[in-house]
Amino acid sequence: MRAKLVAGNWKLNGSLAENQALLKAILPPLALLKGADFAVCVPFPYLAQAQQALQGQTVALGAQDVCQFESGAYTGGVSAAMIADFGCRYAIVGHSERRSVFGDTDEIVAEKFAAVMKQGMTPILCVGETLAEREGGVTETVVARQLDAVVKRNGIAALGKSVIAYEPVWAIGTGRTASPEQAQAVHAYIRERVGAAERLPILYGGSVKAGNAAQLFAMADVDGGLIGGASLVAEEFVAICRAAAGAKDRVTV
Repeated sequence: MRAKLVAGNWKLNGSLAENQALLKAILPPLALLKGADFAVCVPFPYLAQAQQALQGQTVALGAQDVCQFESGAYTGGVSAAMIADFGCRYAIVGHSERRSVFGDTDEIVAEKFAAVMKQGMTPILCVGETLAEREGGVTETVVARQLDAVVKRNGIAALGKSVIAYEPVWAIGTGRTASPEQAQAVHAYIRERVGAAERLPILYGGSVKAGNAAQLFAMADVDGGLIGGASLVAEEFVAICRAAAGAKDRVTV
């Protein structure tokens, strides 16, 4: 059985003092949980602080993005080698906010995926559709296009060594959440599309909270969550992690 993974995505939030308080609150209870893996993906300036705080802990470190270039005249870029220097295990690529706000195309996401893999880290590849696309009945078409771009650049075997996060854009930061059945349907499609993906973790992201985590994580192909706003609230994040650790019985849909 695939292990559950819960990764917090702090987004553009935090300060040295706030981060210290948050990590101090979540690390002791998470150290007691078995049966799931945990990570926090922090803003670049706080990688060193988080690296120090996570030494000897059960929570892995991740970055929220990466530059597709290795080095050179790319002012403001942060390379995969740089974040690997901080001991990052994960790096998020293709988050909808990077796609929509910063213009990351499917091809750029595929290059970023390659950069992360080259440094021995695990990409968390985000895919998902907008509300208009869901209402237009093209959810699978959109997800397939996003996956295919990564496969074209990196090969199907590389995709099988990543983590995929299904994040319906209409549910990110809106308070709306895909129903467990909606999430399961897309997760099952992704697993089938990728092929030899029985071991591939597929996370759900999109307004996951303590109140709905257990129902989502009980789905057969939902292997945890990529958590946004709730990862900034210690009690919420710990409760979500507890739900993942306790989700041993899968629901067959």
